[in-house]
Amino acid sequence: MLLVREHHWRMKAYSEDLRAKILEAVDRGMPKSEAAKTFGVSRTSIKRYAAARREGRTLAPRRHPGSKPKLDERARALLESDVEERPAATLKDRRRFLEAMAGVSVSESTLSRLLRKMGFSPKDGAWERQNATSS
Repeated sequence: MLLVREHHWRMKAYSEDLRAKILEAVDRGMPKSEAAKTFGVSRTSIKRYAAARREGRTLAPRRHPGSKPKLDERARALLESDVEERPAATLKDRRRFLEAMAGVSVSESTLSRLLRKMGFSPKDGAWERQNATSS
């Protein structure tokens, strides 16, 4: 059986400059359908840009919030202090610790990525700060 995973690729938004140029072309008399072909955008996008301008809104692309962090500040602080107190603890142990202390459940791989983002790296079976010097 073939397992197919679907990926949802998010296209980059068109720049504010391009949006303004599209509207300038339409203002000069170019039909929206022709402008869509010329600039490689959808006719619906052109209508949306025109409506935004008409309503006094900016032509700049909206910011998308992204996903929320897996751990809040309290959980991150708990994790950081745990790593400093028990540098040789396994990811499985840390996962259990976070679940018990903060009520947060994350995978070991997520925990590993998070520790690296926090500046820790695994050295000889123990997690330590990357900028820590060995003696």
